Amino acid sequence: MTATTIVIGAGPGLGMSIAHRFGREGHRIALVSRNGARHSGYISALADAGIEATSHPADVRDRTALRSTLDAIAAQRTVDVVYYGPGAADPDARPVPITSTDVPAAEEAMSWVYPALDTVGAVLPGMLERGRGGLLFAGGLSSVVPIPAIGSYAISSAALRNYALTLNAALADQGIYAGTLTIGGLIERGDIHRLFTSQQTDLSGLAVGTLDPDKIAEAAWGLYTDQASPEATFNALG
Repeated sequence: MTATTIVIGAGPGLGMSIAHRFGREGHRIALVSRNGARHSGYISALADAGIEATSHPADVRDRTALRSTLDAIAAQRTVDVVYYGPGAADPDARPVPITSTDVPAAEEAMSWVYPALDTVGAVLPGMLERGRGGLLFAGGLSSVVPIPAIGSYAISSAALRNYALTLNAALADQGIYAGTLTIGGLIERGDIHRLFTSQQTDLSGLAVGTLDPDKIAEAAWGLYTDQASPEATFNALG
């Protein structure tokens, strides 16, 4: 039976690298992101590489739409792996320092964590029934390294990282793997990388280097297949 990987947060950087890496292993890819207008180009690129893919436009923070999308995918095929890595809603937004972070800012940041729980709730029962599956999450380095300029993003990154690690601890003996990609830097080809390079943006003097999304996707595949560690860390911050 052909395996299926859902890529939540399908974009030109890491999302597509994940799609290509898992697709090369014979996985069918289901692309989920709010900008469905870009999906046809992604699907064409995957098809050129011999990878079957389908398009499922949905904004992850519309919880009803996300759950309906995941249920529709699961009704058509067995979901073997889910990658959860959506970007920020407004790429032009700038984080405020942690000392200026208030409750509304923290609530906004945490709104990207709640859909991760919705995603797991949609696919985990089937994985448990089959006794196999993979849950991969992408989060920020501020979850483990204090970066005051990141502000509220540090709060949500830490929450997502802890959720992934705790899931892995709970599910490892049931055949389900959970892991996190902890990322510090600008991912090449991604929307945020394009924004930063075009506007020469900086974060309070923090030097932000670049990361190759293909190398991160390779690490994601290694996490899923080896299941020796629940985390891979990438640090291009100076």
